[in-house]
Amino acid sequence: MTEELITSAELDKLIASCVPEIDTTISDYLEGYVKDRLASLASGLSGAGPPTAAINDEDGEDPIKGAIRPILESSGGDTKRVGSVCDQLAKLFERATAIGREKHGQNDANGPAKLAVPVNMRAQQAHIDKAARLAQTRPTDLAHTKGRVVASQVDTEKLRKAEARIAAKLQKRELRSDYEASKIVSEGQGSTIDDEELLLKVNPVIDYTSTRGKSKDTHLEDFDISYAGHRILTGASLHLTYGRRYGLIGRNGIGKSTLLRHLSRRELPVPTYISILHVEQEMHGDDTTALRSVVKANIFREQLLKEEKELSAELTKLEEEDPFGPNGEKLTKMEIEAKKNELGTQLNTVMEKLADIGSDEAEAKAAEILYGLGFSASDIQRPTKSFSGGWRMRLSLARALFCKPDLLLLDEPTNMLDIPAVVWLERYLAKWPNTLLVVSHDREFLDEVATDIIHQHSERLDQYRGNFASFWATREERRKNQQREYDSQMQYRQHLQEFIDKWRYNAKRAPQAQMKIKILEKLPILTPPEDDKAVTFRFPNPDKISPPVLYMDNVTFGYSPDRIILRNVNIDMQMDARVAIVGPNGAGKTTLLKLLIGNLEPMSGIVHRHGRLRIAYFSQHHVDQLDVNLTAVGHLAKMFPGKSQEEYRRMLGHFGISGMTGLQTIKTLSGGQKSRVAFATLAAMHPHFLVLDEPTNHLDMESIDALTMALNEFRGGVVIVSHDERFIDSVCTEMWVCANGVVTKFKGEGIKEYKNMICPPET
Repeated sequence: MTEELITSAELDKLIASCVPEIDTTISDYLEGYVKDRLASLASGLSGAGPPTAAINDEDGEDPIKGAIRPILESSGGDTKRVGSVCDQLAKLFERATAIGREKHGQNDANGPAKLAVPVNMRAQQAHIDKAARLAQTRPTDLAHTKGRVVASQVDTEKLRKAEARIAAKLQKRELRSDYEASKIVSEGQGSTIDDEELLLKVNPVIDYTSTRGKSKDTHLEDFDISYAGHRILTGASLHLTYGRRYGLIGRNGIGKSTLLRHLSRRELPVPTYISILHVEQEMHGDDTTALRSVVKANIFREQLLKEEKELSAELTKLEEEDPFGPNGEKLTKMEIEAKKNELGTQLNTVMEKLADIGSDEAEAKAAEILYGLGFSASDIQRPTKSFSGGWRMRLSLARALFCKPDLLLLDEPTNMLDIPAVVWLERYLAKWPNTLLVVSHDREFLDEVATDIIHQHSERLDQYRGNFASFWATREERRKNQQREYDSQMQYRQHLQEFIDKWRYNAKRAPQAQMKIKILEKLPILTPPEDDKAVTFRFPNPDKISPPVLYMDNVTFGYSPDRIILRNVNIDMQMDARVAIVGPNGAGKTTLLKLLIGNLEPMSGIVHRHGRLRIAYFSQHHVDQLDVNLTAVGHLAKMFPGKSQEEYRRMLGHFGISGMTGLQTIKTLSGGQKSRVAFATLAAMHPHFLVLDEPTNHLDMESIDALTMALNEFRGGVVIVSHDERFIDSVCTEMWVCANGVVTKFKGEGIKEYKNMICPPET
């Protein structure tokens, strides 16, 4: 019935007439709210009474005054235009009310309307309560919304109330069972599911030895993915050949992690007999040791061991003098022997499966993986709850490598690793026998690991054979070919159009013109190749200060006298310093940085900082430095009050946070976008020294290049801790090695030589 009153297109046009730049999430919400209210009124389910009372919600609130008008005005609508739109909507509501009353035989002229049937108020209230709980507790998403993602100005409490009412109406009419609450309301809600439980849920087939002989290639055609009202992929195709290793690349915020999540949760039609494991977040900590937690990750092995134990116990029971049957009767010798043979056959099958998967070597394999990822012999016996977030992330990676799923999904696996662990992981994955799909912005890592590259951009996926270096060369050639093809077709189209325009109305040439029109209509529509938008970062150059600027003299630090982390450190840095600090995880690199900036005080020795020296520190866990509940602009306003919004947006623009992205809540930004906000915060301090701990984590390749260029142009000092070889080579002129409690200057020829020294190439 609502289609007869107003279509979605007409409603969109009406809303846009008063707020042309309205947030698409708000526009879609208003559209759903109005159409649901119209449907309720037209079906006669909104109750009785005079027209104005019937239009009101169940709590007596006028939907126009209480919801629609405030939302339009708060979204920037002109008061006059908003009033005009509200008047038109009021007329629609009145027409819908008349239709509803006519449907139920009610007559406004004869006084108050009467209900055709008695209403069970208790049942209706139960529906409303249930729907309110549903709308407030279920994590949902507006998959149908379109357009850009922007920060909303909607009053979430009002929105929650309105959506609870809509959900109640939908349930009463039994139009659908699940109401999709607004992303604004459901943001931040999530489930706490156990790791093993999640594995079982995602992988319903447990005995993967029974899937041998089946093709484990993955072919997905013509699929779409949206997230939070933002279209990520449209009509995309993905082909993963079993045994090949794919690197997934693309700009920050393009939706790479979302694609992995859709694959891992089987929201895309991956065959159920293909096991999937996605290393997305750190594992939950408990009293289980690190080694045991990795071994436990192989659920198939755990179930076989449990079955073996139960069968062995039953066989032992049959060895008793007087075994009894299930009904309490005493078994005969023949029955006992038959039962033993049956159990023995089952036990042999289980033992064969355990031998087939190398169960006896499980702990040794798990320990080898843990050692490769940087765990010591004592670490692997520690409970998982004693590890920090970064080390638990390594445990999640170790569990995935140990399980050897048919399809392994990794999202930036090198972020929490030091150089030795990255080298080990490169070599381990280079021999990975199954399918691998890894998101990474580390060019060296992709060159070592990937056999294919998948480039995500412009809502599509382009696949290339070869590693990253091969992709980079092929991509440029493909782009040039696309440009030539596009230019050629545009010239041909122009030639056809000129002929049509010239002879279309000429009696003699009209048939030829019609033929040209048909040719023009049948030409495939080509889009010009996408031009890469240049990404630029810029740190303001500091004022000069005279030396000495920053130095450490014979510094020793430890959290207790028997737990010394650094001893006798001597470092001298001037304004032109370009220093990389390298070394294994846990050696004290971050501690050294905190001593330099003054967050820690030494047990002995001197840390001298010039009196006017300003140091900006980028933490490895930089999100902790941001107020994620604020927008990017709001965060800068909180940190540096007194400036105009245009100045804050200009600061963010220097690091690629432009347009409406600066008005999004920080928690809705991707990891790379959060890093850019953190860099903008550092730049606003006008520092003399930039101290950066793993600054390339989460940045895309274009952003890493932009950061490299910005640091090279920066006239202050730079100290970085990083595992990115290319970044270190491009920025730093000297390296300091932090290992075994001491800091020494590396005298070799750069990061390559250091890498080969600590991880000699395999022969």
